[in-house]
Order: sequence, then structure tokens, then C-alpha cells
Amino acid sequence: MGLFLEAEGKANKKGAADAAAWMFNVVTSVGIIIVNKALMATYGFSYATTLTGMHFATTTLMTGVLRWLGYIQASHLPYPELLKFVLFANFSIVGMNVSLMWNSVGFYQIAKLTMIPVSCLLEVLFDKIRYSRDTKLSIGVVLLGVGVCTVTDVSVNAKGFIAAFIAVWSTSLQQYYVHYLQRKYSLSSFNLLGHTAPAQAATLLLLGPFLDYWLTNKRIDTYEYSAVSVVFIVISCTIAVGTNLSQFICIGRFTAVSFQVLGHMKTILVLIMGFFFFGKDGLNLHVVLGMIIAVVGMVWYGNASSKPGGKERWSLSLPTSRPQKQSNLSESDEHDGKV
Repeated sequence: MGLFLEAEGKANKKGAADAAAWMFNVVTSVGIIIVNKALMATYGFSYATTLTGMHFATTTLMTGVLRWLGYIQASHLPYPELLKFVLFANFSIVGMNVSLMWNSVGFYQIAKLTMIPVSCLLEVLFDKIRYSRDTKLSIGVVLLGVGVCTVTDVSVNAKGFIAAFIAVWSTSLQQYYVHYLQRKYSLSSFNLLGHTAPAQAATLLLLGPFLDYWLTNKRIDTYEYSAVSVVFIVISCTIAVGTNLSQFICIGRFTAVSFQVLGHMKTILVLIMGFFFFGKDGLNLHVVLGMIIAVVGMVWYGNASSKPGGKERWSLSLPTSRPQKQSNLSESDEHDGKV
């Protein structure tokens, strides 16, 4: 009886931690979208790639301070692995920006939706994951619902298709790699972020101004800063620390597929917030219907994937390198067995 109560207590504690991780990610992700939208639309700061570099520079500062205070212990990530991760992550950022510029909004949204099946394929190929019929159907329902919400005009051109293809695959690989590196090298989210954020900050701050000029025909050195725009940039960078960290925590505790599926709740919240903050006409019938379908799919996915056989490995998982000393701020090590 005592063992049963202890196991139940651990399960409840884990469930509460999982819910807190998701809430942390949802709040920071929605918050940064709202702030960035105001910064770009209202104050004309349209340098998205450079702004992302600023985000990672702030994150680097945060991890450096925590390491100096002793909250993050030393860890090891081989340089080739770091290089691959930074390439995937930066191609993801650049690919998404270029895809949005070269494609219609409708095709851009469709491309984003294909990240879920691509992430599923990566898990099947590399982690030997097997999905039940209900899990597959629930993912389909989520895709349908979000598609109804967001997809309007759809037009395709060759260069836009190539940009979307690169964006989808690089983003899916980057998110898969977050989970892979945390398991293989026993890295906490803080440890992994401490390795990757400086490299991303350096590359994006170096290349960002040139890429932003190519995308917008505006030079960042000619931007006229105001006190309010600087405040919004600082707020954006501060929230980005939480967004970056919460992404690593969620993917580490779960997988890239679960992060993508349940992450579409953020899409729905952003749509709702947009109607309130940016003067939209209102929620029309097909958008509301899409939201309902998507939420039903998310609930179904959570239930289906948690059942025995809903989503499981059918062979041994990848080997783990010698464990590193864990940080005082590291999250639960139980994510090693999560699928």
C-alpha cells in the first residue's frame, strides 16, 4: 500500500511539473509574439533576425550569470554536435523568415503544419517510435483544426516552396536534436542552452543585419530608436530567455512531436489575443470551428499517446554518454524514458 501511494505521489508531482512546463512555454511564447508584433507593427522595428540574435545574447548573459553563481555546473557538448545544432537552428530561423516573405500566408501556415508529420518521421526513423491508430488520428484532427483556423489564400511558387522545405526540415531537426542531445549527453535544459545560445547569438548578430536588409530593404543602423521602442526591445529580450528555456525544458521532458502538437494551443491563443489587441473584426464561424476541432484533437492526442501502446519505442533507445554533473536548476531526469 505504501509503495502504491508513493508511486501515485510521484505521478502527481510529475504531472504538476509537466503542466507547469507547458504553461511556462505557452505564456512566454504568446507574450513574446504579442510584444514583437507591437514592436514591428507599431514602432517599425522590422529586423526579425537581428532581434533573434539579441534574444540569444540576453540568454547567453543569463546562463553566464547562473554559471558564475554556481547554479549551472560544467558540462560537455562535442563541437561537431554544437555545430550541427546551430546550423539546424539558424537555418530554421532564416528559413521561416524567408518563407514568410516569399509565400502567401496560407502556404506558410500549411508548411508550418507539416512539421508535425516530419517530426513523426524523424522519431520513427531515429528513435524507432511506433504510433497507435488513435494517436495518428488525433494528430490529423489537430492539423485539420489549426488548418481551418489559419489557412486562407494558398499560392505556391518554386523559390517559396524551397524556402518552406528548408524551414520545415531544419526546424524539425533542431527540435529533434534538442531531445537527442539532452538524452545522449545527460544535459539539463540550462546546460544545453549555455552551450548553444552563445554560438547562435554570435552568428545571428553577425549575419542578421545583412539578412534583414535583404528581406526588408531597411538598414538597422538607420533605425530611429525611441525610449518606448527600446523598452519594447528589452521586454522582448527578457521574455525570450523564458521562451528559449521553456522550449528546451518541454522538448526534454516530452518529444518534438508532443511539443508541436500541444504547442498549437499557442496558435489558437495568439489568434484570440490578436482579435483583442490588434483591432480584428472578430472571431468568425470557421475560425471558431477550427479552434474547437484543434482543441478536441489536442485532448485526444494527450489521452491516446499516454495509453499503453499509444506511442512507444519498439527497440532500445540510443546509448547515453557518461553522465555530466547535474546543475542545481536542472529539471527531472525522468525525461530519458519519455516518448
